[in-house]
Amino acid sequence: MSNYTERVLKMVKDRNPGEVEFHQAVEEVLESLNPVFEKHPEYEENGILERLVEPERQIIFRVPWVDDQGQTQVNRGFRIEFNSALGPYKGGLRFHPSVYTGIVKFLGFEQIFKNALTGRPIGGGKGGSDFDPKGKSDQEVMRFCQSFMTELARHIGDKTDVPAGDIGVGGREIGYLFGQYKRIKNRYEAGVLTGKGLDWGGSLVRTEATGYGLVYILEEMLKENDLSLNDKKVVISGSGNVAIYANEKVTQLGAKVVAMSDSSGYLYDETGIDLELIKEIKEVNRGRIKEYLEEYPEAEYSEDYSDIWSIDCDIALPCATQNEMDAVGAQKLIDNGVIAIGEGANMPLTSDAVKLVKDNGVFFIPGKAANAGGVATSAIEMTQNAMFDEWTFDKVDQELQKIMVNIYKNASKVAAKYGLKGDLAAGANIAGFLKVANAMLDQGVV
Repeated sequence: MSNYTERVLKMVKDRNPGEVEFHQAVEEVLESLNPVFEKHPEYEENGILERLVEPERQIIFRVPWVDDQGQTQVNRGFRIEFNSALGPYKGGLRFHPSVYTGIVKFLGFEQIFKNALTGRPIGGGKGGSDFDPKGKSDQEVMRFCQSFMTELARHIGDKTDVPAGDIGVGGREIGYLFGQYKRIKNRYEAGVLTGKGLDWGGSLVRTEATGYGLVYILEEMLKENDLSLNDKKVVISGSGNVAIYANEKVTQLGAKVVAMSDSSGYLYDETGIDLELIKEIKEVNRGRIKEYLEEYPEAEYSEDYSDIWSIDCDIALPCATQNEMDAVGAQKLIDNGVIAIGEGANMPLTSDAVKLVKDNGVFFIPGKAANAGGVATSAIEMTQNAMFDEWTFDKVDQELQKIMVNIYKNASKVAAKYGLKGDLAAGANIAGFLKVANAMLDQGVV
């Protein structure tokens, strides 16, 4: 790293003690930017990095709600409005016990560059709560969401900040949040949230978008290297929206998914995972993936979900959560001959794992490029809301595919321009940074 990037990284660590996920996200980006600062000293002269790593606004608030036993519970809510150089803040809400400031800032920082790569006019933000929707009744989730939105409503709007879903926030939660926002504001501002129901301003393909987008960019990368998904064996971690619809799309394109997981363990079915059963278990019944064995007792199940990377495969798609694959898991994949890894989640590979993967010549697509399909389709939903229009599934899907192909081509082209040919992670970081940094320069010191 250059003196400039080292100085800024030290500042970040000193000013944000204990926020290790945020430190990791900043370091991963800064390590890629040395060639940029050599060519463009104006970025350092104008303090672009110092401004970029500091959120424009950080909001933390109390969320009191009453459970089904009549007891008052209190959670903490967050919204980090990180950068609005390209447009209104855009990024999901995560409801999970692990959520704290460092996680939200890590996700928000990643979102700046991910959103820039889509080519859509959206800035970066993220939010959430340490509330855990698992095991809660619909009424408890509704009461929590209403309390959460009562505070959040004053900070968001379709021209200001547009949240969406993330881990723990699906269609049910978005519905409760939108209903409360509408009640408070006394207007139907459809564009204030994305991931809405199809009957009230949502977009087709939004549920499938992140998983489909991951596969579209993977397919483009393989095609550029004279490879295809046909007959490839795939391992996918997770069993939420991203994992399920990545499975659906790779299967449509001729691959076979042999393993999936959830937080309780992983499932291996050498004949190929029955995706319709997984959908029933996870989307309909909100159950655990182990229930798959009731229909397919010959399948194998392990409670050590991190060991999913020991399964022999051609392609690995980590789609669960951050830092789920360490160097040990990456080495197991490499030893078994994996040819490509695409990050369906936000930074699911640790820094050591990424280095190992790159050093061994495995094709690697970073999350800020690979999982941009969700926010890209959220931006398409915003477009439809602004036009009072509804697009067909095929039209949205085609637009999504075009965006993902463009992300790959742009990141690949920029990497080569800065002497890093083939390093898609560096190319994505640089391409996203340049777009945001140039906008910040044009807009002055704000």
